[in-house]
Amino acid sequence: MELPSAIPHDARHAEVRVDFDGAPGCIAAAREAADAFLRHHSPPARRTFHDDVLLVVSELVTNAVRHAPGPFVLELGLVPGGIEVTVRDTSSRPPHSRTPDRTGGRGWTIVQTLARRVRVVPCHDGKTVHAELIW
Repeated sequence: MELPSAIPHDARHAEVRVDFDGAPGCIAAAREAADAFLRHHSPPARRTFHDDVLLVVSELVTNAVRHAPGPFVLELGLVPGGIEVTVRDTSSRPPHSRTPDRTGGRGWTIVQTLARRVRVVPCHDGKTVHAELIW
């Protein structure tokens, strides 16, 4: 697995972009990147906010690793009243809910429950999933 490279965008807007190769170890690395971002940029928030963000990152990245071949990009950024988690991957298929079983099926529902807004934007080489969580 290649080590991800964090590219700080504009420090005034507190954003970070991390590129991953898509290997299974990326899931833990993505959570670590999100944890570091939150420690440096999150104001005092509701008690579960930090864990909610890490769970959304984990679910979106797990979907990218399982269902989209190749690399993906994780972006985290502050938005008014919260944070936006964005994952861009190489699959054109939008996420969807399915009947949970022992292999999964709960992730997309979790993301939709924890986020105040979720958008899926198709692009020419895949899709971008945006999830906004409030403080």
